[in-house]
Amino acid sequence: MSGIDYAEKIPNNVNLSEDKTLQRALEHWQPNYIDWWKDMGPDGSQDFDVYLRTAISVDPQGWAQFGHVKMPDYRWGIFLNPREADRKVGFGEHKGEAAWQDVPGEHRANLRRIIVTQGDTEPASVEQQRHLGLTAPSQYDLRNLFQVNVEEGRHLWAMVYLLHKHFGRDGREEAEALLERRSGDQDNPRILGAFNEKTPDWLAFYMFTYFTDRDGKFQLCALAESGFDPLARTTKFMLTEEAHHMFVGESGISRVIQRTCEVMNRIKSDDPAKVRAEGVVDLQTLQRYLNFHFSVTIDLFGADESSNAAIFYNSGLKGRFEETKRDDDHQLHGRHYTVLGVKEGKLVEREVPMLNALNEVLRDDYIRDSIGGVNRWNKVIEKAGIPFRLQAPHKAFNRKIGTLSGVKVSPDGRVVSEAEFAQHEKAWLPSAEDRAFVASLMGRVVEPGKFANWIAPPVMGVNRQPVDFEYIRFN
Repeated sequence: MSGIDYAEKIPNNVNLSEDKTLQRALEHWQPNYIDWWKDMGPDGSQDFDVYLRTAISVDPQGWAQFGHVKMPDYRWGIFLNPREADRKVGFGEHKGEAAWQDVPGEHRANLRRIIVTQGDTEPASVEQQRHLGLTAPSQYDLRNLFQVNVEEGRHLWAMVYLLHKHFGRDGREEAEALLERRSGDQDNPRILGAFNEKTPDWLAFYMFTYFTDRDGKFQLCALAESGFDPLARTTKFMLTEEAHHMFVGESGISRVIQRTCEVMNRIKSDDPAKVRAEGVVDLQTLQRYLNFHFSVTIDLFGADESSNAAIFYNSGLKGRFEETKRDDDHQLHGRHYTVLGVKEGKLVEREVPMLNALNEVLRDDYIRDSIGGVNRWNKVIEKAGIPFRLQAPHKAFNRKIGTLSGVKVSPDGRVVSEAEFAQHEKAWLPSAEDRAFVASLMGRVVEPGKFANWIAPPVMGVNRQPVDFEYIRFN
């Protein structure tokens, strides 16, 4: 890669061509990244020309350049939002001090940990989704999958840039490790549990991009408040791309629901067996998938009480969602927050210092945001005149992390026995039979303008193109 035009090969606004040390580090890392992409990226898709959006700058005109490109040739760029003059740390014990342009020595280990954990989720989701192209319900959806994949790859580049630029040898070693872990690998798994789950079908993909990428939104928003300015500026730009991933999930589920409701009205039945016999996903199965992905995702926010969360906040490393819009001292002196526990077989609320409950604060913000989309899905069902409503389960349901991890709770928030949970598990969470049925629907449809039977077409195409546009050229 020596002598390459960095502005052309790696679009960036970080003066990459002038930083020889960083150039050398990325010259070493980039071939390994391409090898990882070819090995673990979208299966069997290396030679397709895909209609992709490429970021070439951070201004509104520059970050959405569309054109057909082979994914291994995609220009993964490095972008930071413009630097804000005289920016100050907005919270914690450093509140009011100048934001850091270099890593403060005393916070080095924690900052590296935050960046590595965020960075690890990006290639993990590509690995989880790598076989989905073989069962795409349309060319439009296949293109959206590939767009999500390349942007997750670019988000990995964003974190790797910070590691290489600011953390020396440790950063280079961590950047290599990000390419060595594998989602679901027994010996070298990804760091966070949800990113070792399988994404075996498109219903799971839509749920993942709605719920789990929404976790990404909230984590990135919290990091966008960071007193470490390069991290804040990097994550602010990542959020512009994350919005598309959540759109893919929300609109995908809406289209599944629309198609199911059309069939239910045509056959004049709400019997799940009769609905399934028509080759669409019954609403009860949708609810079980929702329960699973919601509960797995809210575990990503961590334990309800966390000394690490308090340290990250006090140190000015990671704020709250929309920190600057909150009307308090931004140091949380004497502030408390309600978390859930279990006492005598019932869920009970208790007050804890807010500094220790910041994971729970972020989780609750996330839950409110997630329920908004569930309500929009319900409007599709309501419009079809069908008396069924999807619901987000209680936040204590199916938890594996924190105080609630050892407790069996129903989706409506009742503490139940192990036996009762086991008795109802197939009604609450996707069973092997559910997953097998959904898998049976997953036939590949790639003729422009054609869609699988189980999903409705979108209202409009990508970038004002028609729905039957040739989004992918199969060479």
